[in-house]
Amino acid sequence: MDDFATRLLAWYDDHGRHNLPWQRDATPYHVWLSEIMLQQTQVATVIPYYERFIESFPDIHALAGADTDAVLHHWSGLGYYARARNLHRAAKTLVSDFAGEFPADIDALQALPGIGRSTAGAILSTALGGRAAILDGNVKRVLARFHAVEGWPGKTAVAATLWQLAEQHTPESRVSDYTQAIMDLGATLCTRSKPDCQRCPQAQGCTALRLERQGEFPGKKPKKSIPTRRTHFVIAYTPKGELLLERRPASGIWGGLWCFPEVQDAKSASRYCEETLFADVAAITELPSLRHSFSHYHLEISPLLLTLSRAPTLIRERDELRFWPAKESPQVGLAAPVKRLWQEAAAVLTNSKKGDK
Repeated sequence: MDDFATRLLAWYDDHGRHNLPWQRDATPYHVWLSEIMLQQTQVATVIPYYERFIESFPDIHALAGADTDAVLHHWSGLGYYARARNLHRAAKTLVSDFAGEFPADIDALQALPGIGRSTAGAILSTALGGRAAILDGNVKRVLARFHAVEGWPGKTAVAATLWQLAEQHTPESRVSDYTQAIMDLGATLCTRSKPDCQRCPQAQGCTALRLERQGEFPGKKPKKSIPTRRTHFVIAYTPKGELLLERRPASGIWGGLWCFPEVQDAKSASRYCEETLFADVAAITELPSLRHSFSHYHLEISPLLLTLSRAPTLIRERDELRFWPAKESPQVGLAAPVKRLWQEAAAVLTNSKKGDK
């Protein structure tokens, strides 16, 4: 075991996190779920989602047999919804092809939807007793600083160097503890801003600290301008007190989630109700606009609350269109801005009814 791993494990024994929900019963299913949720998301945010998810889908068979809407509903608010879709697909594959067991082979794990090299390494080393390196965001930061690896980790050559270092430092014994330890170090001490180098077990050998360049590693992603796209949401309200939602295509932004229909402007919103629902619009209320940012563009949303003159009639039975009572938030997958707008529309409608009395 090299000095890096020895120091890290000694620190972990005294200062590491040992009681995270997925550590209490570190089955492959629990570790896998936590790893997927932790991608692009902090531990404090993940824990309540994880606990609710496990309560509803306690094992791989329960998840595989679940309805897609139920899975996405439990993911609502976590973002990056492709993770949830891939999680569900992988569960079905594990049940159909592996009898519900996780293969103890890194290549077989990586062949499952949504499981990359680092996630496969975490499952193998933490829950299946194997030896495999990991390289999540925290680990990249620790290794880039310790070895002063220049460049943005998103570049192929930089990533290859970091993987080589990750493999080099991963010990033959206590691999599960080491895996958790290096993630903990990045999450608690070797943080993105204001790293606590005074308490870091690797301070003595850290090149970035010696050079006083901690803030320069890892290298930043090249900046580029992010465009803004504008859209209008049709929030159609029926005389029965219902709101309309439309299921989005499985791929793309908010794939598989339920959303308010999108149109270009107010005239298009009225036309949508007339042509799609065969219902005239009695009133239009503009709700406050909001901005939602994705990794590659900003979305400016102008919500239009349209009160329909009568109960709508769909052109034909369409599985992608459905009405729900406005006073109840639907138990399906809703993107964060859709959930927020639902609540705002329901509040406007409730206040409007009070004013009519």
